[in-house]
Amino acid sequence: MNKAEKIEFVERFTGQIGSAPLIVVTEYRAVKVADSNSLRRRLEAKGLKLEVVKNTLVRRCVAGTPKEVIADQLTGMNGVIMSGEDPIASAKAIREIIDPKGPIQIKFGYFDGVVLQAPEVLAVADLPSREDLLATLLSTMQEGPRQILGVIQGPPRDLLYLLTNYES
Repeated sequence: MNKAEKIEFVERFTGQIGSAPLIVVTEYRAVKVADSNSLRRRLEAKGLKLEVVKNTLVRRCVAGTPKEVIADQLTGMNGVIMSGEDPIASAKAIREIIDPKGPIQIKFGYFDGVVLQAPEVLAVADLPSREDLLATLLSTMQEGPRQILGVIQGPPRDLLYLLTNYES
């Protein structure tokens, strides 16, 4: 890669890594080309992107950003998986695709300002999705007014039941 290509790559990769809410760094040593291509295709089908990048370029891309904390942990050959817009769905896809006993292993990740170790990255997949959280929030917001309405409707309803019973 010549200097112009490196500059273009760093600009592109900086944008990708900057916009990714979830970043997973994998051990990428002694991986066969067939395994690598298979993994890339399965990740791309789920909206994820895998880049095998020199550690110095990753450090340059994250310098001066909140994701700079991952630079200290970059050692050896690494593959960087960047999530799409939904980090929880991406973590679930990564858990499905990456075999814990396969040639590619999760080293660490970055999510919501925190560097996560491999088990914690997989724990992100257990979090509820954005839609589930919004549904829970809506349900919680509706419960208060629903209870107040029940209290307000109670006396007239009880009076109606009393009159109905008295009539019989």
